[in-house]
Amino acid sequence: MVLKQVVKLNTGAEMPVLGFGTWQSSPGEVREAVKIALEAGYRHIDTATAYENEKEVGEGIKLSGVPREKIYLTTKLNPTDMRNPKAALEYSLKQLDTPYLDLWLLHWPAPMTKDYKPDKEIDWLDVYKEVEKIYRENPNKIKAIGVSNWSVSYLERLLKHATVVPAINQIELHPSCPQTELVKFSLSKGIAVTAYSPLGSTGTPLAKNEVVKKVAERKGVSPHTVLISLWANKDQISVLSKSVTPERIRANTKLVDLSDEEVDELLAINKTNHFRCCPPGWTGYGSLGFPDCE
Repeated sequence: MVLKQVVKLNTGAEMPVLGFGTWQSSPGEVREAVKIALEAGYRHIDTATAYENEKEVGEGIKLSGVPREKIYLTTKLNPTDMRNPKAALEYSLKQLDTPYLDLWLLHWPAPMTKDYKPDKEIDWLDVYKEVEKIYRENPNKIKAIGVSNWSVSYLERLLKHATVVPAINQIELHPSCPQTELVKFSLSKGIAVTAYSPLGSTGTPLAKNEVVKKVAERKGVSPHTVLISLWANKDQISVLSKSVTPERIRANTKLVDLSDEEVDELLAINKTNHFRCCPPGWTGYGSLGFPDCE
């Protein structure tokens, strides 16, 4: 396979294939991590209102000295803000200290109250329609819209009514949860995919998996590099790496080509070492209104 540098979206824009994620980064660490990432060559920065670090992300961008127009910046509409997405957009723009977003995602298809209980008075489809309206009316503030953590059934419902096809579906992807059907469906509808948690969810042992280690030894790189590179070798998929350690941030930029056979080897891990792609601690997933996960 040929390692790609960008993913072309249905808007015509190009998203850098490697992004720098900021989920679960502690306060006080994100600013420096984003600065180092941009200095190391990353040009896609991913955050979310729910991460409570947009302000530090914006500060890190400024400190890096990299011009804003050279950076692909993604943030997400928090489920607790779905009653007023326009105000949420303005909040994110202010926190990030930027005049526009390259990509704005609906973080989950599950409106929540401020105390994170299901908000059953509103429908996420109506929220998406409102986001479409904001997008059309504010082309100078939003370059593309998309979704995150949408399953096939949720996408099917969305696409029956959407006037703007999501540019991206950002989902958890790694060899123990490749979500093959969801990826295939998304791509078939012109929706590119961004992989988060490519090393596996918190506490998973993928870096120690024998298949991953063998591919890493063959390539002369770390298991982490192999796991991140996997998705950079797949068509129409971008990938987010995440760290606050300078050495790791820099190391994660050095992706490698993988053969078709190596990609197949890695994806086959799912057959013997599968676990559900659900965030840690999210029990009772369906009852909260979130989509099923594999």
